[in-house]
Amino acid sequence: MNCCILGAGAWGTAMALHLDRCGHSVTLVPRRMEHALAIASIRENVDYLPGYKLPHTIQIGCEVAPVLMEAEVVFLACPSKALRQLCETVKAARDVAWQLKLFLVMCKGLELETFKTPSEIVNEIFQDVACGALSGPTFAGEVAAGQPTAVTLAVDEHFENAETFQQAFSNASLRAYLSNDVRGTELGGTLKNVYAIASGMCEGLKLGDNAKASLLTRSLNEMVQLGQLLGGQKETFYGLSGFGDLVATCSGSWSRNRTFGERVGQGEAPESIVSGQKSVVEGYRATACIKELCDEQSMDAPILSQIHAILFDGKEPLSAIQALMGRGLKAE
Repeated sequence: MNCCILGAGAWGTAMALHLDRCGHSVTLVPRRMEHALAIASIRENVDYLPGYKLPHTIQIGCEVAPVLMEAEVVFLACPSKALRQLCETVKAARDVAWQLKLFLVMCKGLELETFKTPSEIVNEIFQDVACGALSGPTFAGEVAAGQPTAVTLAVDEHFENAETFQQAFSNASLRAYLSNDVRGTELGGTLKNVYAIASGMCEGLKLGDNAKASLLTRSLNEMVQLGQLLGGQKETFYGLSGFGDLVATCSGSWSRNRTFGERVGQGEAPESIVSGQKSVVEGYRATACIKELCDEQSMDAPILSQIHAILFDGKEPLSAIQALMGRGLKAE
């Protein structure tokens, strides 16, 4: 299968290595020309995934159009805020992509202006090509190293030959589970980043294991409720793209969102952290989007509301903890 990965961050690069091990023809396309030339020269993505050599069977593309000419599956691995622009670039070269059967989004988050999920943006721009989502607990370094991983491959229930793609993307180290709940899969990947920030704050404040366990449990409960209200299926949020990704992102030392939360808990200003680093903290933007959706639809999300107050209203993290602990008591 001919696979094209647009976006050479850590996750996109790790997926290129995985697909190459599966025996597919793989082309990785960085956003910047100088980044593409650097990777092609030293066969390593020093900027985003250092320490993992890329075999010469993985091609490095410098432009989108030539790569699309043979692509059967296009993986969209850019940050969520850059997805629409990337899709417009692909659209300009759509006529040459005569073999294209499927887009798979790998980014997590909502569009700030429209609150659309990544697949909804893709479906808006490309109405003649199916779009699905690949999500789950996928630390890029572990995928790159070939360590055991499981993911959700979500495609529309009317998409033909879904099992063929499931088989194609699975091997001895990565197992793909099919789902037809694309929206729920994407919402799980968006919401877990928000709660991972709170988990990091617990670390930064040194609140202890009891606090982290309680937060994780109540965050899952809130995530399931919000996810259903926003159009996902309940069982999706108990699966790999929901609970599984939540556990990994809230506990992994590699998690950008958890690390961001830890720094906020230690007293750093959220906006200065976001503006001062190269990698994207998807949960920061997601918090703003989901909070606005909750307000519009009168949805109660106490944990998310307190995270939002800390990130955007200057509330002290300890005050937010006290507000949560002081809420009226109720049954579990």
